Amino acid sequence: MPVSLQKGQKVSLTKDNPGLKNVVVGLGWDVNAFDTGGDFDLDAAAFLLTDTGKVSKSDDFVFYGNLTHPSGSVVHQGDNLTGVGDGDDEQIKIDLSKVPDNITKIAITVTIYEPEKRKQNFGQVNNAFIRIYNEENGEEMLRYDLGEDFSIETAAVFGELYKSGSEWKFNAIGSGFQGGLAALCANFGVEVSA
Repeated sequence: MPVSLQKGQKVSLTKDNPGLKNVVVGLGWDVNAFDTGGDFDLDAAAFLLTDTGKVSKSDDFVFYGNLTHPSGSVVHQGDNLTGVGDGDDEQIKIDLSKVPDNITKIAITVTIYEPEKRKQNFGQVNNAFIRIYNEENGEEMLRYDLGEDFSIETAAVFGELYKSGSEWKFNAIGSGFQGGLAALCANFGVEVSA
């Protein structure tokens, strides 16, 4: 039975699952009835962070333009351009045993592609969720539904996996950003070329 989280709640992934190695982070969403003249293209990404809360190098940012971390620990499963259909719209696979020692958090984010041009924001997105399941047996371990507390934001940190001693835990964050992907990159220390 998966744990259903509220914003700000934390739960251990490995405490009740000793030896847990491979997890899949599934992200999904629906778009509401507002016609903005274009498909909603939401993009999931993972930022592998050190104790500073920043990436140590640009390769620590895994997204549609860099699908695999050099360590092989985080692999993005590809870009879904419309979000149509049920279930996970995008997935990120994480091998906890391969995460480099200097990485203490993996922030899972979603941004809207070209939000200004398409006149889109998270206020127009419904039923957004993040879930984590054990890749070995398909068992869903946790789920966090974001709720409807966004309006003009174009990027969101859904949650983060983090090391606490020898355990891996998950924190349901649900915080929004204006400024899309560039704002997230600046927040996490990724250099972006203009």
